[in-house]
Amino acid sequence: MKTEATLKKISEALHISISTVSRALKNHPDIAEHTKKRVQELAATLEYEPNTYAINLRNHHSKLFGVILPTLSNNFYQAFIATLEEDARKNGYSLLIVQSCDDPQVELQSLKLFRANKVAGVFVCLSPNSADTTAFLKMEDLDTPVIFFDKVPPINSCNKVCVADIAAAQLAANCLIEKGYQHILALFGNAKMSITHKRLQAFEEAFATATSAARLYIEFAHSSDESMLITQKCLNTSRSIDAIFCMSDEVLIGAMKTLQQNNIAIPSQIGVIAISNGFIPQLFHPNICYIETSGAKLASLAFQRMMACLAGSTFIQELTVDAMYVKGNSI
Repeated sequence: MKTEATLKKISEALHISISTVSRALKNHPDIAEHTKKRVQELAATLEYEPNTYAINLRNHHSKLFGVILPTLSNNFYQAFIATLEEDARKNGYSLLIVQSCDDPQVELQSLKLFRANKVAGVFVCLSPNSADTTAFLKMEDLDTPVIFFDKVPPINSCNKVCVADIAAAQLAANCLIEKGYQHILALFGNAKMSITHKRLQAFEEAFATATSAARLYIEFAHSSDESMLITQKCLNTSRSIDAIFCMSDEVLIGAMKTLQQNNIAIPSQIGVIAISNGFIPQLFHPNICYIETSGAKLASLAFQRMMACLAGSTFIQELTVDAMYVKGNSI
């Protein structure tokens, strides 16, 4: 069995001190060039690798970021993770990713895992059921920055990076107003989430400001299955729905499945518009009109804020990714 190369073994083979070997591997200017060369050549031959755990103990932090998100089976979060991983790798960091499944206990267990691994920082998309953020904020006491993203707590004492929830909902509402829709089923997500509150308030205010006579039927769906059931129930009533607004991709999937099962023609019978990362709307025919909320752009902004915190930034910021309308053929 191959024995592991260590600083001690290299020092014994070259008859020099361990501290000299260590400094030579770090290209220290006090070490002679011929000594550096001998040490580095032998280290390469023996396939020496630094003990990252010991380094982390000395430096108090690893080159690792902890990430908590609800699920990876979601295009928005997949895009977020792909971009975050790329940005982290380019800067010498890796990711330790945990799926919370919206369980606050899993989030707390994840923080213990992160502390054990001495992560340099934490990115977290908060569960709707996480009423207490004390455990997250205590990470800051350990000089470990925490960046809340997408689903964030309704407090001001933390760094938050969000999509432009208010602008996105306003854009969607204005599109429906301009098209003259009168009976609109508006499907929102979990009513406990701050993201839902923001989008709902902005959506309703857009109609109120425009003094539109449109009738809004507000419903909340925690999943695509619930979205299916709500849409079917609405179709079964006497309501003359002529448009559906979907707050998220998850809600959109459920609504579209019901419309397809009922052979509803889009947009001639019912128009559809959504807030989306952009992938799901293109899977349907016709393509669904949507307000883009990019997971990739959100990740880039979150990473920039994390690096600023690691560089010494101490002030609190709430940053947003701009929303933009992407035209399809569904309204």
